[in-house]
Amino acid sequence: MLRKRGQKGFTLIELLIVIAIIGILAAIAIPMYRAQTIKARLTEVSNSISHVASAVAAYYQENTSIWPNCPNIGFIQTSLGVYVPQRRIQAMVATQGANATVFNISATITAISSTAPVIDGKTVVLRGLVNADGAITWNWDNTSTLDPAYRPKD
Repeated sequence: MLRKRGQKGFTLIELLIVIAIIGILAAIAIPMYRAQTIKARLTEVSNSISHVASAVAAYYQENTSIWPNCPNIGFIQTSLGVYVPQRRIQAMVATQGANATVFNISATITAISSTAPVIDGKTVVLRGLVNADGAITWNWDNTSTLDPAYRPKD
């Protein structure tokens, strides 16, 4: 159909090009949005582990180089006095490692929603190591079952 002079509007090809561009942008943006949403959920987990690590370090210093034994969240809350929100954490264990200079804090993650099945049931581990001067260095351990893309940075 031919246009009359002065008639305004978009052609079909122009509309198809706009729809294609929107589709391409959505294909890129949606996976990035999901990844950032998962990382935001993991922030609560890493913050909780960091609070437990601080309490463990204080316990170790106050009790002359003795690590606490916390096999579950209840023991962490009563022994160390740290509240662990169980909204994103299924289980947390804080125990001595292979020798007296190593301490591990591991948390099993709950995804809560079906949008984050890649983190549901995965474990993240924070390992403490006592240096020669008695200071404790904390690092995220490679034994975590969480995908490296989502692991917290040191």
